[in-house]
Amino acid sequence: MRLENKVVIVTGSCTGIGKAIAKRCVEEGAKVVIHGLEEDWARDVVEELGAECAVSLVEDITQSSCPEKLVQLAVDTFGRLDAVVNNAAAVTSSDIHTTDLPLFRNVLEVNTLAPFALIKTALPELRKVRGCVLNIGSVNAWSGEPNLLAYSVSKGALMTLTRNLGDTLMREDGVRVNQINPGWVLTENEAERKRSHGLKEDWYTDLPKTYAPAGRILQPSEIAAAAIYWLADESGPVSGQVVDLEQHPFIGRNPPKDETTIV
Repeated sequence: MRLENKVVIVTGSCTGIGKAIAKRCVEEGAKVVIHGLEEDWARDVVEELGAECAVSLVEDITQSSCPEKLVQLAVDTFGRLDAVVNNAAAVTSSDIHTTDLPLFRNVLEVNTLAPFALIKTALPELRKVRGCVLNIGSVNAWSGEPNLLAYSVSKGALMTLTRNLGDTLMREDGVRVNQINPGWVLTENEAERKRSHGLKEDWYTDLPKTYAPAGRILQPSEIAAAAIYWLADESGPVSGQVVDLEQHPFIGRNPPKDETTIV
């Protein structure tokens, strides 16, 4: 029970990586605050995890009231707050030609500013218990795919936020801030996104080795397993770190020219 008696907020946890992290947190002994936009999905997750272990808030993460509601819900329900997982994200396909300022601002609001707001709001509670923050980024933070311009920039900004606060909050408040950057993960939303791009129903069963040397892509549960280390006390004083979770080197690697790009 690596998270026994800990209380964790996981944003965007009604599906995908966030749901997998929330489930693994409960398996490791934690209580969780589920968050998302879908009332029925949130209710289903709470029922699956058990009302004694989970409670939910359904609200747009960019609303100014959302961070305070999440923190207060954790404290009112479970008596404390030990960790925040900033997982909620807007994955929007766009390039220089299709990215207008309203779209860019919205992606930054969800992926960068909302995590900042939640960290700032949660800090007084996290300080009490020498808690931690785990930001869920993306390998696209390093430069990104051509058709993920706004998303990639937002994750790059999140990575800088992690390193900056990971230093200052550890020094001043004893609060660790770290980040994991998942690569290609088979979430429900990713499966549907690829189908909407015209790929076949089971596209993930036949992938070029350039993108999937293992013959498959990552599962949400595998990202959740990695997340637990950063939320648990076993990661000790480590703070301000960003770790890529992908099955091949992501920087300094030139893919073979005969491979077909999947967008």
